[in-house]
Amino acid sequence: MTAPHDDDPLPGEPAEDAARADDQERFGEEELPEDTYSEHLNGAELYFEVAGPEDAPALVYLHGGPGYNSHSFRTLVGDRLEAFRVVYLDGRGGGRSGPLEDSVQGAETLDIDTLVLDLEAVRDFLGIERFTPLGHGFGALVALEYGRRFPERTARIVAVNPWLHFPDLALTLLSEASAIRGVTLDDPAEKIRADTPEGQHAAVGEARLEAAFGLVNGRDLLNRLEFIDHSSRMRLEYADVEGQLLGGGEVQQALVNQGLWSFEYPPFLMEQKRPVFAIAGLEDRTSYPGQVGWLEDLANADVTLLPTGHYPWLDDEDGFIEALERAMEGDTK
Repeated sequence: MTAPHDDDPLPGEPAEDAARADDQERFGEEELPEDTYSEHLNGAELYFEVAGPEDAPALVYLHGGPGYNSHSFRTLVGDRLEAFRVVYLDGRGGGRSGPLEDSVQGAETLDIDTLVLDLEAVRDFLGIERFTPLGHGFGALVALEYGRRFPERTARIVAVNPWLHFPDLALTLLSEASAIRGVTLDDPAEKIRADTPEGQHAAVGEARLEAAFGLVNGRDLLNRLEFIDHSSRMRLEYADVEGQLLGGGEVQQALVNQGLWSFEYPPFLMEQKRPVFAIAGLEDRTSYPGQVGWLEDLANADVTLLPTGHYPWLDDEDGFIEALERAMEGDTK
């Protein structure tokens, strides 16, 4: 994954007027519902919904996955966010946004810079002067990098069960998979580094992930680490099925092609100028304590711990809303 750049310009959008005809093909002849948008921004078709009073503090929800969508979050907890102006964004290539292959950048690779510029394009389109990016899982990485790149547009950052250091995340997955199978943890990192020619990248994260998924099926492993019980997982899956929004593999593969599992964001946390709030589930073993610890140590994050899994609004909706409202209190200079 390419390291973030500070001086990349926001790409122009010369073909947008002609491209709007694609919306009719995707969504039919009827106009989209009020406050629902499918716009060609930053070279891609991005879908987003806006809810709440125009004069309320603005939040932009950035889902995880990567390649997931914002539908389930709005369906499950949106009615508790009426005090805010909330933008529910389906990230590039995910949910109801257009496929990566139809974007100017294409479907082969995808990096954090592009996702950050997508967010800035949405902000500019909506005319929002300043907002709080609310990022979940992988989306927390985009939220934090947006705040670093555009501090003047960022009130604060709220990171929910963040994923920030992917080689460490891969080691967590391998450790948990080994425990499930009852075998000794065998971290391939030392061998990978020894076998990698000098000057070349040692694909430690990728090797750890392959080893973990060789022990336990990837989806089964993540389900065991992210959800506190079967009912929580079924609530989320029901919302997904109801919204007819599944998939996301294209986005994941494009990020993997760019080196996702070797990406280490923590050094950039020390450049963060905006207040950071973290909401973490004690039972989400993909994020707590390791990934959350990076935020606390390097970005001086204000951390709220909840007795939840990866999706805290599934297990403790009141606790999640209270933590979010506390993070949104007061003006940030």
